[in-house]
Amino acid sequence: MSIDSDKPDDVIVIGAGPAGLAAGAHLAASGGKVSIFEKEGQVGGISKTVEFKGYRFDLGGHRFFTKSAAVNNLWNETLGSDFLTRPRLSRIYYRNKFFNYPLKPANALFGLGIPTSVGLALSYLKSRIFPYRDEETFEQWVSNRFGKKLYSVFFKTYTEKLWGMPCSEIRAEWAAQRIKGLSLTSAIRNAFFPDKSGNVKTLIDSFQYPKFGPGMMYEKMAGKIENLGGKIFLESDIVEIKHETGAIRAVIVRRNGETESEEHSASHFISSMPITDLVKRLSPSPPPEVVAAAEKLSFRSFISVSLIMNLRNAFPDTWVYVHSPEVMMGRIQNFGNWSPHMLADPARTALGVEYFCTEGDELWRMKDESLIALALEELEKVRLGSKADFLDGFVTRVPKAYPVYDADYPRNLLVIRDYLAGFSNLQPVGRYGMFKYNNMDHSILTGLQAAANALGEQHDIWSVNTDQEYLETCRA
Repeated sequence: MSIDSDKPDDVIVIGAGPAGLAAGAHLAASGGKVSIFEKEGQVGGISKTVEFKGYRFDLGGHRFFTKSAAVNNLWNETLGSDFLTRPRLSRIYYRNKFFNYPLKPANALFGLGIPTSVGLALSYLKSRIFPYRDEETFEQWVSNRFGKKLYSVFFKTYTEKLWGMPCSEIRAEWAAQRIKGLSLTSAIRNAFFPDKSGNVKTLIDSFQYPKFGPGMMYEKMAGKIENLGGKIFLESDIVEIKHETGAIRAVIVRRNGETESEEHSASHFISSMPITDLVKRLSPSPPPEVVAAAEKLSFRSFISVSLIMNLRNAFPDTWVYVHSPEVMMGRIQNFGNWSPHMLADPARTALGVEYFCTEGDELWRMKDESLIALALEELEKVRLGSKADFLDGFVTRVPKAYPVYDADYPRNLLVIRDYLAGFSNLQPVGRYGMFKYNNMDHSILTGLQAAANALGEQHDIWSVNTDQEYLETCRA
């Protein structure tokens, strides 16, 4: 089935991240007229890869792993032999020591010491006998599965760095989405009898990854869309979304920073822009209660300090979680271990030191040279780098990276969802568009399903990443 190509555009897609490009690829392959508008000058969204002096840096780490046959087929068809299988090694840095993750009992026992380990075991048993009756917060959810003491050691500090708020104020839905299927029992069982099925995504020890980083996937995908007749407009900001009688009619686009704007109409609209921005750009403006709900939703941002170090493979990890409270950094990516092709020189190391923040706060406003100095200082504190080895670097700020699951977000999001459902030809997709902490494969699946809906199918894209079965069984 193809879409009606008599319209100026069959579908307009807002945003050229994973979800938007997946939608565009499906639509272009179906013979429809699709236009994708991307605010930035590069495709990929927060999954783009930035090249600097021949080295490649991701905005965070992006594992390619899925249980969806449709997503897996899209990835493999896009990259073919350039889609590599890579080993995973990640550790937790805590109390000046490194702990393997997934758990290895001997490593944890000797790292924490026997008295602490016994205390963790007793705390876990207590949580099984006297669990929290309600699991409304992250703290309650994790404590019920790992014990309160292990929660305090290995979850609390890092999570509060990420969100900038107490774990007692973070909704349990975030834990349910991000560490679904994982408990202390499954982690210990995996330590002795490794699970190769991939049933618990948190424990997988290998993953697929593009030869030159995730940006390669999305650049290739964009190229295929254009080869099939689709159009991709970069540096094109959607400044207004016109609607009437329950349907979106057109978008007003301002391109390349110009003052003049263009109007583009279509039959269907798929949006991966932040849902908060979507509400603000609707014209006429939504009812006051919808605008108020959007204003109450918030995002966390992050800063990636990319460093080139004059040493060969500074440490063996793909990435390290930094749980220690004495440093502000949250994670360290070692891109040569994601793929050796990310390095211009194999005798050097490319690192991404990540800081979680809120857009506009003190860390966000810090000068680039000060952020680089901070990253080098903290690398020395955690013994993973030295100022003397620093060669070059740069800073990337990523706004609105993580939707904040606070106590009020379910009610506010429901108000917005109910209002947007009144538009017959508008579908929000992806992490930004749905205000949902989706993995990359979940975001892509929402894009594919939204495209299929525009072609006449009926998928509930809001059901993606809500049920245990999605992670446990393979679906088309």
